[in-house]
Amino acid sequence: MKFDIIETGSTGNAMVINSTILIDCGVPFKKLSDYYRKLNLVLLTHVHGDHFYKTTIKRLSEERPILRFGCGQWLVQNLVDLGVNKRNIDVYQMNTVYDYKKFKIKPFDLVHNVPNCGYRINIEGEKLIYATDTNSMSHIDAKGYDYYFIEANYTEDEIRERIKEKEQQGLFVYELDVLKNHLSKEKCDNWLYKNMSSNSQYVYMHGHAE
Repeated sequence: MKFDIIETGSTGNAMVINSTILIDCGVPFKKLSDYYRKLNLVLLTHVHGDHFYKTTIKRLSEERPILRFGCGQWLVQNLVDLGVNKRNIDVYQMNTVYDYKKFKIKPFDLVHNVPNCGYRINIEGEKLIYATDTNSMSHIDAKGYDYYFIEANYTEDEIRERIKEKEQQGLFVYELDVLKNHLSKEKCDNWLYKNMSSNSQYVYMHGHAE
């Protein structure tokens, strides 16, 4: 399996699998210029702009009229409002397997401040799991996957120090929301240790930025 992480973090998120599957579309269109012509499916997670870049999604649907978009019910109207043909939208039920012949996907709920999902993908005999923007992974079991792309947004000591400093200065403490809605490196590591096998590979995703 080949993967290209175009961007991951607070400023934007997009990853391409085997040149044909885009997971998250939270970057300007020019960052997809080397990829968009070969895409078959765009998997979307939630409505936040660093994962759902409206002008890029609109441009993709215009440049690639038969390109398919996959998402939970909560994003369907957003896509339609951007001009995506409803016939090109695959609406997923969580924890249901969808067979695209060359690969299978299985979306699952994540714990965030808006409806959000992650994806399990089985492609070319390998399994990957992708999950960002979640406070917890404790409800997810993914033993022995080949690839793990999991949020490790902050270390708990560092973010609590930032919170303390900002509170002392009387500043707005954005990090309080981060604690509620994102996964720490410690939580990520604990979950990875419980699920990975000796041959598994992992990538920390969606690091925190000021």
